[in-house]
Amino acid sequence: MTPHRNIGFVAAAATLLAAAPLSAIFERWTWLIQAAVVVAVVAGSAALSRLGRMPLWGQVLAMLAGLTLGLTWVFPGGTELLAFVPTPATFAHFGDLLQTSLQDMRSYGVKVPDVDSLLFLAVLGIGAVAVVVDVLAVGLRRPALAGLPMLAIYSVPVAVYVDSVPATPFVVGAAGYLWLLVTDNVDRVRRFGRRFTGEGRDVDVWEASPLAAAGRRLAVVGVIVAVALPLAVPGMTGGLLNNVGAGPGDGSGRPGQGGSSGRVDLFAALSGQLNQSEELDLVKVSTNETTPFYLRLGVVDDLRPSGFQARVPTGRPITRPLPDPGERAPRGVDQQRYRATVEVTKNLNMPLMPVYAEPVKTDDLNGNWLYDPNQQVVFSNRDNARGKSYSFDYVRSTFSPAALRAAPSLPSDSPVMRQQTERPSVPAVEELVAQLVKGKSNDYDKVRAIYDYFSVENGFTYALSTRNGSSGEDITDFLATKVGYCQQYAAAMAWLVRAAGIPARVAVGFTNGSKADSGTYVLTNRNLHAWTEVNFSGIGWVPFDATPAAAVTGSVRSAWAPDIDAPEEATPSTGSTSAPDAAGPSAGPNEADRLDKDTDQGLTLNQGGPAEESPVWPWWLAGALALLALLAVPALRRSALRRRRRVRAVTPAATALPVPGQRGETRQVVVGVDAEAARADAHAAWDELLDTLVDFHVRVDRTETPRATAERLAREALAERGDAATGVRLLGRAEERARYARDPLTDTELQPALRTVRGALAAGADRRTRLLAALLPPSVLQRWRTGLAERSARVVTTSGQVRQRMSRWSPRRLLAHRPAR
Repeated sequence: MTPHRNIGFVAAAATLLAAAPLSAIFERWTWLIQAAVVVAVVAGSAALSRLGRMPLWGQVLAMLAGLTLGLTWVFPGGTELLAFVPTPATFAHFGDLLQTSLQDMRSYGVKVPDVDSLLFLAVLGIGAVAVVVDVLAVGLRRPALAGLPMLAIYSVPVAVYVDSVPATPFVVGAAGYLWLLVTDNVDRVRRFGRRFTGEGRDVDVWEASPLAAAGRRLAVVGVIVAVALPLAVPGMTGGLLNNVGAGPGDGSGRPGQGGSSGRVDLFAALSGQLNQSEELDLVKVSTNETTPFYLRLGVVDDLRPSGFQARVPTGRPITRPLPDPGERAPRGVDQQRYRATVEVTKNLNMPLMPVYAEPVKTDDLNGNWLYDPNQQVVFSNRDNARGKSYSFDYVRSTFSPAALRAAPSLPSDSPVMRQQTERPSVPAVEELVAQLVKGKSNDYDKVRAIYDYFSVENGFTYALSTRNGSSGEDITDFLATKVGYCQQYAAAMAWLVRAAGIPARVAVGFTNGSKADSGTYVLTNRNLHAWTEVNFSGIGWVPFDATPAAAVTGSVRSAWAPDIDAPEEATPSTGSTSAPDAAGPSAGPNEADRLDKDTDQGLTLNQGGPAEESPVWPWWLAGALALLALLAVPALRRSALRRRRRVRAVTPAATALPVPGQRGETRQVVVGVDAEAARADAHAAWDELLDTLVDFHVRVDRTETPRATAERLAREALAERGDAATGVRLLGRAEERARYARDPLTDTELQPALRTVRGALAAGADRRTRLLAALLPPSVLQRWRTGLAERSARVVTTSGQVRQRMSRWSPRRLLAHRPAR
């Protein structure tokens, strides 16, 4: 048992070594510590089960139980018994972690922080692989196959890592695999007792044979070549994911030079781009609208204590019909339809597609792109906007202040109201909002009071030399210092509007850039901008840009949200644009004293969401039907076999037919039957009887003669059924005549007797036996097992013959017969 235990622990260690590439996608080593604990519990459970001489299935159950206990200890849900015994609530906690991990996998990019859901998913996967590796290496003694589940672990970082996975983790994983193979080889040799070298000398210490040493050297050389070749050959060090990888971390938006870290933050990308000294062209857009509003990229609407964060969008393919807001335009809202063409440069690397609000039709985009009608964003889980060109139709809505004042408040149970008014409690903000909205009777007047508060007259100024952030502390600091840039203005206004009980969110996109001679707007990183959107009942999301217009190149003001800092006589009309030679762009000047900003994510937004979830019940129904069809295979096979045995016509008895003769008299001619056909009918009936006995769990003794079997059945199983006893004797006599007599039995029908015997056996069996005989006939399962064993034996025999023939070409044999010089 000692060698088995050694192999078991080596298999566990090899599994942990194979998981080394996961270090490339996690920020810290917490996953390794937790995985080591769980794998150790699994290995210990396996060792204890083998000490108890449990069968393989018992060892698997013990390892699964150990995996459950290990996960319960590492990821407690707070309801465990004795701190490690799982309860039903524990499994519900595990289910919540798995469900959360599906969203977090789309929300986080490498390197991933220590998030419980993703750590649980990684540790669960490593623990499951440890179980499979132990079964293959120890239970089945096939350690070479254990490389497949180990490879499954390695494929995870290969699939998600933005650059090629480092070589060192691969070497560590390969070393673990080779360690497992060597340990198994040594264990196999030690089973013979004394070991011998290739020269025939017996040794008591480890000394490898020349052939084994050559094999190990070849394995080491193969690993070195596999690692060194991709590093030496140009073009092999990168992967397909490099083309959609993260930016360099300096906010330049140029891809392929580094990796993003942590959760994607639109605000971090915005601040990183605005503070770049280099101006980069990101988007070129042309539209038949005279003065278009801002081009949108994404929405930040999940307000947590740490600040605003982007919520994972969900939607349906952009190739499907999109909702047309023009079909339900409310009163007081003017909606016009326009068309735009967008060309994204290679400097913008992201899974979000810039579009104007409320697109209704798109061209040149495939089904990989999805549209979220709630966030009004176009995104993809599998594609990237870099270098794309496309056209789309959109609806531009303009709102009158009267229509917004007339809009009623959303009901408190509205999903938009519940989701878009959530906020942490900040007393200073609540007090300020209460003062601003005091005496206001409708939502629009409350929003305007908050909007008007962010004015130069109240001391607000624009500057980039402030710390970016949108938490409660950051908003409080901004409201106190009144100095910030578009992120602070948009986030602060959205927070204050939510505090007033009105849904609000932050949108991120581009202001209008410089217009070329061809009528195309060229949008650069200096045109990136953030603004606030407020939801009004029956109208939808209405934009409000609280950032001072003079500080934003291409800023747009409207009748419902005018430029509050401009002189009253110069208040622009709806759709007017501030002068292009304003004080500065949204990016502002590159101040030498600006603080260190969290710009390590650049503009590569590895953010995506799942497609619109299809109904689940068709998949459940299809799975249930497939399961029923699979379960019905044995019954169908039994029915087909019974039908085939009845296909042959019942053998008629010999009959005398009148035949006219000479002189008008008739004479009788006896017409016999085919003896071979009668013999085949008897064999088929007897085989059917034996299968029926197996189905109803009646003992079958293959050493008995047919007559002895029939007499035993008539005496034991069919003693109380006279007709059945007579029928089974008839079947036995027919089979005996078919086997040993020259002439088979031809003067009776066997099928009625067979039906009588089957009915009697069914009547004497319990309900469970009858049900199994109908749904899962034991005779069919037994025949399948026998056939599988025979095929396996043939395969083993054939492989042995092949191995024996190949041994003639053994290098050792050839060297032994080589003449000496």
